[in-house]
This record gives sequence, structure tokens and C-alpha cells, in this order.
Amino acid sequence: MKPFTYERVSTAAAAAAAAAANPGAKFIAGGTNLLDLMKLEIEAPTHLIDVNATGLDKIEPTAEGGLRIGAMVRNTDLAADVRVRRDYPVLSRALLAGASGQLRNKATTSGNLLQRTRCPYFYDTNMPCNKRAPGSGCGAMDGISRQLAVIGGSDACIATHPGDMPVAMRVLDAVVETVDAAGKTRSIPMADFHTLPGDTPEVETVLKQGEFITAVTLPAPVGGRQIYHKVRDRASYAFALVSVAAIVQPDGTGRVAFGGLAHKPWRVEEAETEMPNGARAVTARALADADPTGDNAYKLSLAERTLALVLAEAKE
Repeated sequence: MKPFTYERVSTAAAAAAAAAANPGAKFIAGGTNLLDLMKLEIEAPTHLIDVNATGLDKIEPTAEGGLRIGAMVRNTDLAADVRVRRDYPVLSRALLAGASGQLRNKATTSGNLLQRTRCPYFYDTNMPCNKRAPGSGCGAMDGISRQLAVIGGSDACIATHPGDMPVAMRVLDAVVETVDAAGKTRSIPMADFHTLPGDTPEVETVLKQGEFITAVTLPAPVGGRQIYHKVRDRASYAFALVSVAAIVQPDGTGRVAFGGLAHKPWRVEEAETEMPNGARAVTARALADADPTGDNAYKLSLAERTLALVLAEAKE
């Protein structure tokens, strides 16, 4: 681990100002991803800004009937909140499908959104990786790509986003709230928050230097049967090969977002018009532009079968 300086801040404005003044800075709260990356020298921030004392650890109702989730709310507390369990059960299920109880006790809402890929070539510093070292190449292209993206990738990167919570946030039409060093606030729909790799896979979100996440807002509940199903290599403490977050209404209409398939949670609203026609019709449209490798083509049929399972559960 390389040397770094450290400071604690007590407000969101102070956090944004400190990051703007230190281009090599990183925010740290739970540290469940960042510290591992620092130990491997994949991340080497020159300055750490501890944001745990910013007071952003509340879950509050909004005037529109939704919920505002503070950036520092821990995953365990969010999953257990009675309002989340009642009105947004897909989010609670997704959170409980991720990591271990100990990690959920530390991991935060904003940290979960900013979690970096678990691509093995990103973690192996002996291998080329455009995300870790821009311009070095992508070792996964000619390597083992079983866990990697089947859609939305590029010649520069086929990594996947590893999160569970963001997939549920995407199907719920959540909005990310931020503030910058000048005090300017911004509301970013989850659909726009994460980016596809293109020629700059090292850029993973639309956040600007110094911009600090303050909260995530959920709109008013939409009802329906809400399900999160995650397929992985072992029953716990593993990242999704494919995951499905779905909201199914009594008439068969609904919403669906996929995890484990792309560089970001994958949702194609046009494909949701096919929900009453079944999983095959939905995935045919949602994954129409898929470009799998020989190792991960199985994910296309696995996504269809997982969605079929979810739709069958919704009808029970």
C-alpha cells in the first residue's frame, strides 16, 4: 500500500471541497472495496477523505411519497428498514443477496453504487487492463471470459458491474443526488449514472471530480410483486453470473433489470412491453445487441431462464 494523507469531514460540502482540492483523493466510508484495491495497489489515492461523520445516515420519507436514503446508510440497515421491506422488497432482497452480514454492516449506499468490477484481469496487476491502466489492452478478450459482459461492452473492455443493489435501484427508477465543491446539487437518474466502457472503461460513472453523493431517492411505491433472483457459482458470498430484478403487476405487465450482463445494470424499457408474452420475448428484445464470447454465451439462455423463474414465482 502506498503512502497517503487522511482527513475527516463533517459535512457533504466539506467532503466535496476537500476532494476538489486534492485531485488524487478518494472518499472512504465502509472501505469494503477501496481498501482491498489499495492493498493490491490497483487504487493508489494520495489522500483519503473519511465521510462517516457527514450525518447522511438517515432514511426519510419524501413529499412525493417515496424514500430518501442517505449516502451513509449501511446496507444492513437499509435491507431491514420496515418501509423498504414493505414497499420496495426487491431492494431489500437484492441487498441481502450481496456479500456477507459483516460486510453489509459496513458497506454504504453510495459505496455500493461506486463498487468497482470484479473482473479477474482488473485484479491481476500482471495482466493488461484498460480499466486499471488505460491503453494497456484487455486481457479478457483473449482470456477466460466466463463471468464477463455479453452486452454493452467494447473492444476496450468487457467487464461487468458487480453490484446487486444498483440493479434493484435501476428497476425502481431511483435518482442519485450529489453536491459539488461550489455547493451545486444535481439529481442523476439511475439510468444515466453508470456508463458503458466505450474507449474509456476507466470512467465508470458520470460523477465529476469532487462531486459527492449525498443520497438516493426512491419514487413512490409502484406495488406489484417484486422479486430479486441471483444466479451464482455458490450459494453465498459470490457475485452474480446473472441476476434479475423484476416488478410484476397483476395483469402481467411490469419492469425488469438484469445484473451480471453488462458494465452497468441492464434495463431496456422497450423490452418490458413484452412482459405479458413471457421471458423469451423480453430477453430477445433486451439482449438483441448481445455480443458474447465463446466462454459466456451461456448467459443469454441463463438470463431467459432466470427471468422465466421470476415470472413463474410472481404468478404464484
